[in-house]
Amino acid sequence: MTYETQKRMMDLVVASILTVIFLPVWIIVPILIMLDSEGPVIFTHKRVGKNGKIIYLYKFRSMVEDADDILHRKDKRLLREFKKGDWKLKNDPRITKLGKILRSLTIDEFPQLYNVFKGDMSMVGPRAYVAKELEEQQHKYPETQKLVREILSVKPGITGPWQTSGRNEIPFNIRAKMDAEYARQRSIWNDMLILVRTPQAMISKW
Repeated sequence: MTYETQKRMMDLVVASILTVIFLPVWIIVPILIMLDSEGPVIFTHKRVGKNGKIIYLYKFRSMVEDADDILHRKDKRLLREFKKGDWKLKNDPRITKLGKILRSLTIDEFPQLYNVFKGDMSMVGPRAYVAKELEEQQHKYPETQKLVREILSVKPGITGPWQTSGRNEIPFNIRAKMDAEYARQRSIWNDMLILVRTPQAMISKW
């Protein structure tokens, strides 16, 4: 049995188990989001998938409804800070009160299980990057261009090597090395090890 077949089977089994275990989450969280702020329950975002294909990644909405518009059109200072921080904001004012809780518990990522069922993503893999982020980060870190090609040779994952490394604030060039190494040396045993380490990594964020 090939690695791809084993991985797909593992993805479907793990995603199915998590969907059932966290059934209350699928009922309670959407209600809380609707009570907390205006906007859709599910947030969809364009990301770059395997072989550069654009996919739509799903999350529970953890920001105000016009979050992207605020960042890219209404607040240039915030955008500069965002890019300076390697496409991250330490104290993002767009995150809702409930969103902070969802993110700290990684509950906002749960709808990505649908991406796994669709086959757009895997349970384990490199981060699903935004196209503009990849473009600008490769310009900032030219040495990552080869690494990005390796990263895009596999499906992105809900969890991955850098998420379970114990280091939350990792610059793009280091993160790209970790993701490319995963793509280069991927194996079902490594995937299983990352999955086992993920709950501990989630707890360490609290």
